[in-house]
Amino acid sequence: MKKPERPQSRRSFVGHLAAGALAAGATPAILSAAGRKDVRTLAARRHQSANDQIQLAVIGAGGMGMADVDTAVRVPGVKLVAAADCYEGRLARAKEVHGADVFTTRDYREILARDDVDAVIVGTPDHWHQQISIDALRAGKAVYCEKPMVHRIEQGMDLVRAQQESGKTFQVGSQGMSSLGNEKAKQLLAEGAIGELNYAEGFWARNDPIGAWQYEIPEDASEETVDWDMFLGSAPTRPFDPLRVFRWRNYRDYGTGVSGDLFVHLFSSLHFVADSKGPRKIMAQGGLRYWKDGREVPDVLLGMFDYPESGAHPPFNLSLRVNFVDGTSGSTFLRLVGSEGAMDVTWTEVVLRRNKVVSPTDVFLQMKADEMEQAMGQRAEMLPPAETVYVAEDDYWGAHYDHFMNFFRGVREGSPVAEDAVFGLRAAAPALACNDSYFEEKVVAWDPETMQVVA
Repeated sequence: MKKPERPQSRRSFVGHLAAGALAAGATPAILSAAGRKDVRTLAARRHQSANDQIQLAVIGAGGMGMADVDTAVRVPGVKLVAAADCYEGRLARAKEVHGADVFTTRDYREILARDDVDAVIVGTPDHWHQQISIDALRAGKAVYCEKPMVHRIEQGMDLVRAQQESGKTFQVGSQGMSSLGNEKAKQLLAEGAIGELNYAEGFWARNDPIGAWQYEIPEDASEETVDWDMFLGSAPTRPFDPLRVFRWRNYRDYGTGVSGDLFVHLFSSLHFVADSKGPRKIMAQGGLRYWKDGREVPDVLLGMFDYPESGAHPPFNLSLRVNFVDGTSGSTFLRLVGSEGAMDVTWTEVVLRRNKVVSPTDVFLQMKADEMEQAMGQRAEMLPPAETVYVAEDDYWGAHYDHFMNFFRGVREGSPVAEDAVFGLRAAAPALACNDSYFEEKVVAWDPETMQVVA
């Protein structure tokens, strides 16, 4: 995934927020339109070097798998020693980039049998996530599994049990979970910065062929260079088709559509920020509006979700959107709306807007506001909410790096990770339920506590 861009619609910086006036109970009529934005820097983490080396393998050495590797080996004390993939070209590339001594194979089980592998990245198509993760945990390996954690909801509990029984570190690769933006948003929400949460929304937009999964097909792709049977795994048998290998996200047998690719990131972030276990009701609509290239999944999807009251938050509603036909592109955000304000959250930035109004029962402040308006001799302005912007430091290495630091700390120290199998299932299930709702035209009931679909 590319680094989320900062929202482009905000006004330019015009000065610092009159925080003292707000704290004293000043009304918007008393504050000028200027000086209502406060920009603050989020400090990047300072990581210490590792004391021992972790031997890493990647299973599924495609675009995301190798992007994970490239980030993982930046962590001190981590080395790639093995790679598995069904396509020979990717194995050759792994040796070219990471050294001729990297062991390569088409069969991931050969990697799990090696004593020199401590941890594996599972970067395969979605339909392989559960089986390889379980096999790796049972083989004594730590596992970093790309999102979504499973291909179907009913696969989730077996993987949860496998992690618990193995005692090994398992983390899902929704890297925004470890971002400075999410952590600041969580802090602000807990402090009551936007009052009581009542609504949230998320949006992810793309408008280019690569973003819409029209990945390049290698010229040498054939049954000689691709292990077609290994690629299929448990999926239905069919004749070799390179489109299904290299553009697998477009097909339901292997991928989970826009909800499994992108909604799951938004669920992960929201559940972390709000300390939520998930929704109780899920429904989705959408369609294939533009990328009519033989794919089986929509390129525009809208989801609606009802979150029940919990010990951590009041009941609220969520709406999510993905649009692969977006004429502006690049729009990605999670917005939390409360009774006193709202937050726009990305992995590198949080924009906090607070509404300050005069209570109709506060006679003194209302009188002072009226006096000020009369003294100005003009009609009062309609002012924007007071705005504070939190941005990551320039030397921030990013959420992807921090997510791997979190994972490898768990591997070395046995400490909890940001997104274990339980958290991963609670993020994946509502995303996968969107597909069930869309394709079966129904509302899906989900129990976020027991992590079961309600019949």
